[in-house]
Amino acid sequence: MSSGDHHASSSGGRVLAVGPLPPWLQAVVDKHDPLVLPGGAEREAFLAEHAASVHVAVTTSFTGVGSELMAALPNLRAVINFGTGCDSTDLAQAERRGIGVSNTPDVLTDCVADTAVALLLDALRGFAAADRYVRQGRWETEGPFRLTRKVGGTRVGILGLGRIGRAVAARLEPFGCRIAYHNRRRVADVGYPYYDSPVALAEAVDVLVVAVTGGPETARLVDRSVLTALGPDGYLVNVSRGSVIDEEALVELLATGGLAGAG
Repeated sequence: MSSGDHHASSSGGRVLAVGPLPPWLQAVVDKHDPLVLPGGAEREAFLAEHAASVHVAVTTSFTGVGSELMAALPNLRAVINFGTGCDSTDLAQAERRGIGVSNTPDVLTDCVADTAVALLLDALRGFAAADRYVRQGRWETEGPFRLTRKVGGTRVGILGLGRIGRAVAARLEPFGCRIAYHNRRRVADVGYPYYDSPVALAEAVDVLVVAVTGGPETARLVDRSVLTALGPDGYLVNVSRGSVIDEEALVELLATGGLAGAG
């Protein structure tokens, strides 16, 4: 595909490719004679010529269809989003205009949950840090690597008990971890203790696993108050968007001993 591939539109409207697409997805989109959104100075002229003909936009979670682009597409009917997260697309405008937005919510659930558990194990047991310690020759000059924390019996709080949060909990239970959670609403079919705020959950656990959706509603949900509630013996594991974490507070607390670790 290239931005020059602008053939005559069909009566059913055009497909617009927004941002880089995986090769296999690009091959599928190419079968529909797509328009390709250019960047930079070309975009304004391109939209002036083609915006009215676009009915479907195909994109990824990394690019999305933001508010300005969506507003420029008066006849847009659907956004096909490859990826789980939709926070790069203006969902509020899409809802107002009746534009359908699809994603691929279940494809990565197991892989993300596996990653969360791997990060938790590494944060508590220090595998990567121990590897660096030995490779740097510090074993010979500084002695054995520091003692690390046992995983079994660890109190793990899951912030966001959706598909991924549940999958994380299912993986951690066989380790003997004690699971608790906070969600926008209590989940009826689980027996884990529920806490009514992120701060309350953080105060009650040793490790906080963040598995919420991204977007404006969850921006800096894990703020300084939540991180402080975890305390100097607490660990943070984030498999959500970076925007969910107050990163300045996180870095400061890690540097000053206000948190034990993060992954």
